[in-house]
Amino acid sequence: MKRYWIHTGRRPSGLCGAALLVAARMHKFRRTIKEIISVVKVCEATLRKRLNEFEDTPNSQLTIEEFIKVDLDQECDPPSFIAGQRNKRMNLLEWSQQSCLGFISTGEIHEYQDEIEMEQSRPKLRVMYGSYAKTGTAQMGPAALASPPARTPCGGGNISVFCQSIVARA
Repeated sequence: MKRYWIHTGRRPSGLCGAALLVAARMHKFRRTIKEIISVVKVCEATLRKRLNEFEDTPNSQLTIEEFIKVDLDQECDPPSFIAGQRNKRMNLLEWSQQSCLGFISTGEIHEYQDEIEMEQSRPKLRVMYGSYAKTGTAQMGPAALASPPARTPCGGGNISVFCQSIVARA
């Protein structure tokens, strides 16, 4: 546990609960999380956090036989450090999304919203006149009214593709 920083800054009862649950399941003893909680006196959220932290270690990828026989020499960063890195990446992603959306003017967005609302608020034609409208331009949706978006410096205006590329780089 020292190599993976799981014990640092933790109360031992949460770690003992997670270790009991993992050991019981490794040796085919059926123990529920509620039974473990009643023994070690921690809440379910704490036990789940410790299990998730163990899941992030390289030992969790081993089979039971490998886990018993092999002692890995790898070390990991502390869970709080990993969470900080994850938060930093999420903040970077949010910032890049906001900067990309800044290139589209809010007036342009309001114009598109007004056109869509006008199209949706128009009365629908009934049976006799509805068949004429299907052949004409009255049935064109709001997407047909909107002009193609201008290219932005963020990769052609497709924000989801841009965000996926940011996540892939991080």
